[in-house]
Amino acid sequence: MPKNSHLNLARKLKRDEFYTCRSTVEDELYHYTKHFKGKTVLCNCDDDEYSEFFKYFYQRFDFLGLKKLIGVHYEGEKDEDGKYKPSYKLELYEDTNKDGVVNFKDEIIKTPIYGNDEYPAGDFRSRECIELLKEADIVVTNPPFSLLREYITQLVEYGKKFLIIGNCASVGCKEIFPLFKDNKIWLGISIRKGDREFRVVDYDKSCGKPSRIDEKGFKYTKIPGIRWFTNLRTAYKQPSLDMREVYYTPEKYPKYDNYDAINVDKVADIPCDYPGVMGVPLSFMDKYCPEQFEIVGITGRGNNVAFKTKIYTKEDAENYGDHNAHPVLLKDGKLKSLYTRIFIRNRHPEHRKQLILMDKQVVLQKVFIAEFVSSVAKKAA
Repeated sequence: MPKNSHLNLARKLKRDEFYTCRSTVEDELYHYTKHFKGKTVLCNCDDDEYSEFFKYFYQRFDFLGLKKLIGVHYEGEKDEDGKYKPSYKLELYEDTNKDGVVNFKDEIIKTPIYGNDEYPAGDFRSRECIELLKEADIVVTNPPFSLLREYITQLVEYGKKFLIIGNCASVGCKEIFPLFKDNKIWLGISIRKGDREFRVVDYDKSCGKPSRIDEKGFKYTKIPGIRWFTNLRTAYKQPSLDMREVYYTPEKYPKYDNYDAINVDKVADIPCDYPGVMGVPLSFMDKYCPEQFEIVGITGRGNNVAFKTKIYTKEDAENYGDHNAHPVLLKDGKLKSLYTRIFIRNRHPEHRKQLILMDKQVVLQKVFIAEFVSSVAKKAA
């Protein structure tokens, strides 16, 4: 998975004002229209002035057949007494103009909401926002990058359906990985590679160089590794990974020194015939087909007890503590730590003997054809 300075910066400075562009929203939500009929949708991490999520549902309220739309404005500032200032929620659900339908022509109801001593008004963890979450059927938003783990944990705790955007590196987090492992959440459809553009309101030099500035002067930045996270089912099925030209050899796929599994550096190199446990990069999730592979664990997240074979001590290496947190290869007598690996198992490994037999058949066919062509040429001469 790509390194992401923007998201590391967001975690460090708590700067989470990255607003998703309209094209990114539309490209994904197009696949889920049937889920929204008769439902209450909550956009609880959005500023109504900038959020394309709230605008999307507001403009398509009647087309999607929504029951209710709720948006929440976050207010993190404090007053002179040191208390968080109030914010507001936006709701669309009444036929205020009495034309017989609820849509973007009707009035949006604006109501004050308040924070508490711990969380500001509009924070998804505040008491009032949790009550709004309980009311909602589906949550669709761009949560704070620095709080994605806590955000998804809350959604799962309250049993909510959701479609949210975040960074693919979060797949490996201890709060999120078990959900992928148990097929309780999965990646969305429209983004499986490349970067995506976000609008940044409070732009400064620490954000890096903007990717562009539009005609209104708004600044945008491109962020790699962005993915959709969801538990909404669609008709889309991830195709199986084609592995027929890759065969297992111990030399190419060494075993870890501290895990009972072989190492695979690239997803494209996953051997089709290996029946045991394999360690693959996090980028595997972009190609993950549950019918083809079983996810059985991950390094350094407490889900790999069955595969852990060694705990390093001071005698093993100077940086033994770092080695214990990573998969390790023993090369030329030295320990080499790798990045996080997901442990997988091929549900239908190809039989080695069958593949060898197939290869021999192909060779025999080529020899037969060559001999036949040669004999025909001799007769013609």
